[in-house]
Amino acid sequence: MTSLQTILETARVRKFITAVILFNAVILGLETFDMAMAKACLLIGVLNRICLAIFVVELVLKLLVYRLRFFCDGWNIFDFAIVAVSLVPAAQRLPVLRSLRILRVVSVAPRLRRVVEGFITALPGMVSVFLLMGIIFYIGLVISTQLFSTDFPQWFGSLAQLAYSLFQIMTLESWSMGIVRLVMGVYFYAWAFFVPFIMVTTFAVVNLLVGLIVNSMQDAHSEEADQKTDTYRDEVLARLKAI
Repeated sequence: MTSLQTILETARVRKFITAVILFNAVILGLETFDMAMAKACLLIGVLNRICLAIFVVELVLKLLVYRLRFFCDGWNIFDFAIVAVSLVPAAQRLPVLRSLRILRVVSVAPRLRRVVEGFITALPGMVSVFLLMGIIFYIGLVISTQLFSTDFPQWFGSLAQLAYSLFQIMTLESWSMGIVRLVMGVYFYAWAFFVPFIMVTTFAVVNLLVGLIVNSMQDAHSEEADQKTDTYRDEVLARLKAI
């Protein structure tokens, strides 16, 4: 088992699995072309099954080597879930489920892992930001309903329409010519609501969310750099002791 574990953890095996994932992504992309499916439907299906078989064999070998320790690693659970979904009979009829295999490239690429880990680290702070955003949106819902729902029911008539309108305004998608200027044609003071709403949500809260994610990424990179420094220091000390 030790030799098998050593083989599974080599860079060559990781590169091979990465290559299979990327090749499978190409195959799944070819399935979206009618011309390719008309000419090579059988071949594409066979290659797709070969890729899935390789993923299954990899997971089985890892389960044999690590046993219950396999499920102590979140990335192993992620890989197991992706492959398990692909084995569901419905996945053979739904390309959407099969396309989830492409996500496995995240678990085999260290740099992508750090990005995801940084994002997960930022989640607690992001929850607070989303809560703040929800409070601001609720206040905006109440105010805009009272002010504009009578003359503009298509944007502010129902809760769903209102929430989507405020989200559109927050993302600055056609907010001026599409909504706000039309509203200002009836309510000249409407700018007093929309401008502060945009300043708070778009330029303050959203940037705060981006800042949290950036800080988490920097912390992850700093932690990696510290680990490399510690490893190099230990190697130098070991060589000095040997001398």
